[in-house]
This record gives sequence, structure tokens and C-alpha cells, in this order.
Amino acid sequence: MGLLDGKVAIITGAGGGIGRAEALLFAREGARVVVNDVGGARDGVGADDAMARQVVAEIEAAGGKAVANFDSVATVEGAARIVQTAVDAFGRVDVLVNNAGILRDKTLLKTDEANWDSVIAVHLKGTFLCTQAAARQMVSQGNGGRIVNTTSVSGMLGNFGQSNYAAAKAGIYGLTRTAAIELQKQRITVNAVAPIAKTRMTEDLPMFQSARDTMTPEHVAPAALFLASDLCADRTGHVLAVAGSQMYAYKVVQSPGKFKDEGAVWTASEIAENWDAIVKV
Repeated sequence: MGLLDGKVAIITGAGGGIGRAEALLFAREGARVVVNDVGGARDGVGADDAMARQVVAEIEAAGGKAVANFDSVATVEGAARIVQTAVDAFGRVDVLVNNAGILRDKTLLKTDEANWDSVIAVHLKGTFLCTQAAARQMVSQGNGGRIVNTTSVSGMLGNFGQSNYAAAKAGIYGLTRTAAIELQKQRITVNAVAPIAKTRMTEDLPMFQSARDTMTPEHVAPAALFLASDLCADRTGHVLAVAGSQMYAYKVVQSPGKFKDEGAVWTASEIAENWDAIVKV
């Protein structure tokens, strides 16, 4: 018995890297999988059906069931067709993993509007559109569902040269939290993974030059599987981070702060004088 027996899962950006690892693992655990990938370069330029088709072939060769989809997550029409592919092929949608992404790294002062818009469109807008389309399908089915988003350490903490990517990933965190609240009554859980792994998108970063096999997509996939399965129970609104063999959670934490007399207004000088007490967690 697999953890996803009888389930239908959509995984966006599943032609390589983390998405591919998730698709292969989900299929091994019994899911019928929609492998979505435009097949473009790391910066989102171009398209090639071969990547998604190859993952489908791998799943089928291992005895699983899968279909390919090549639509962009960044348009309403594309998101709708991705969900419809699952319905046409397998009759329903139980799990959505929003994994599709691109990179166009430049420092803040060198980032142009086109690079900003492209990254936001695929990561943040794509996550919103696919979440909305899949959630509507899940609600119509009446059996709940699982949505797993992909945020990032860059979105949680920031990272040099990634203002567009970090902003998109931080937005995905906020979207995850809000969707978790709104969809809870429909028995749809919404969680996120924040992976650190060596993939086509990250392999040239300094931190991965010596990573070898210690931070792979295969380290990340089980976290997505957990969040997509009944083992997750009713847990929702969480960010599960994975860095090789380490797993931990990201949370927004409020410091206890410092109080003045009720109704009193802080002055800027007082804020400066009490800074350490205000921000101490």
C-alpha cells in the first residue's frame, strides 16, 4: 500500500530537479501524476516537451501512471488546462504541488522590470493561479485535498542578488498562510516546503560546489510527500524546510516587545533607546 494510493496529483515544474523527484516518488506511492513542465531554460526562455515526456516515461516504465502537460502556470488559461488535464485523464484532482519556477538573478539596482515581472509571474502568480484552479476543482469534488507550495530560504531570510525571487517566494509564504485559513473549512490543507537542494537552477551557486550528493532533490521529495498524504492529517499553514538530512520549520515570530503606559505614543528617540528590548525574541 502506498501513501497516495488512489490519489491524483498535479506537480508543476516536474520535468527536472525537485519536481521530477516529487513526481517519481508520488508515483511510487500510488499516485496518478500530471507532470507539468514548459521545458524552458533556467531563465524561463524557450519550451520543450521532452522534459515532461521523459518523466512520464520513467513513471510508466516503473509501472506507474502519468500524463504530461506543457502549459505555463503563469496564465489563467494555462492553470485551467493543467487542472483539466488531470480531470480528463484521471477524473479528479486530490493533490497539487506548486513547484514551477525560473531564476533571473541580478542585484536590486540592476534588475529591470522584465526580469522582475517574469520571476513574479511564474513563482507567485503561477502559484496563485494553479492553487485557485485546483482548489475550485477540489471543492466541487467535496472530498478535501492537499496543496503543497514551494517557497524558499531566500523568501524567508533574503539573499543577495535575488530581490525578484525572494519577493516572489515571500509572497508564496503569505499566500500559503492565507489559503490555509480560507480553505480549511473545505478540508483542503495548504502547506509549503522551503528546499535547499542542488538542481539545474542552483548548481552554479557557491554553496553547492561541494554539496555533491548531500543536498539532492531526493532529500526534498519526502517532505512534499508527507504534506500531500494523510500522514499530514489536518496540519495546515506550515513551512517545512529541508537542507539535505536536516529538516526544520520556518515561522514568523513576534517578539514580546516593550510597553509604555496605555495610550502613550512612542517617540523616535525612545524607540532608539529601547531598540534591544523591542526586538529581542
